[in-house]
Amino acid sequence: MRRTRSEAKEHNRRALLDAALQVVSRDGYRAKLDEIAERAGLTTGAVYSLFGSKSGLVVALVTDYLRPHYEEIEQTVPAELDLLEAVDAFARYYRRSCDAPDAMAALTLQITLLDMAAHDPDLRSRLAASIRAHEDHLIELFTERSHSAGVLTSHQAQRLVIALRALFVGLSQGVILGLTHDADEQYFADAARALASDVTIVDA
Repeated sequence: MRRTRSEAKEHNRRALLDAALQVVSRDGYRAKLDEIAERAGLTTGAVYSLFGSKSGLVVALVTDYLRPHYEEIEQTVPAELDLLEAVDAFARYYRRSCDAPDAMAALTLQITLLDMAAHDPDLRSRLAASIRAHEDHLIELFTERSHSAGVLTSHQAQRLVIALRALFVGLSQGVILGLTHDADEQYFADAARALASDVTIVDA
């Protein structure tokens, strides 16, 4: 059955993202557009047509890679939970992700993207903007959650999300690399609750 134009475009986009994940994970900033296009069965012209540039493709790859994780987080942290309950659920989700079959591959990709960003200022700024957009969803997820002093404001949620992300990234790397064997779900949850209970984070 012949594809419509929009279906063909989405097929090509998906093929390029899948190919980019393979090549970028392996080669980092040395990844070549022509190899990505060849793996996708397309030309480099398709990359520029769909993504504008190599940086555009990498940013789209990150967005595509992160989207299901943020969708899962929203399902894991329902609206009826108060702040500490929501933080607890978020922490436990993050810890479980460390045991996923693709956890090491995900960590490798994170490190590769950091290396790429260090070599390319334009990519660095675009990746930062993309990650901030995803963080905005987390900020919305925690804003107006009830806690002992009232409800969390958007500014307070932003401060908390920054701290939680730093905590979970560091702990997760240790778990995946086998450096923090005792950091189970309860440890993640206790550490996250301690951050959320700290007035210097929440109420500043």
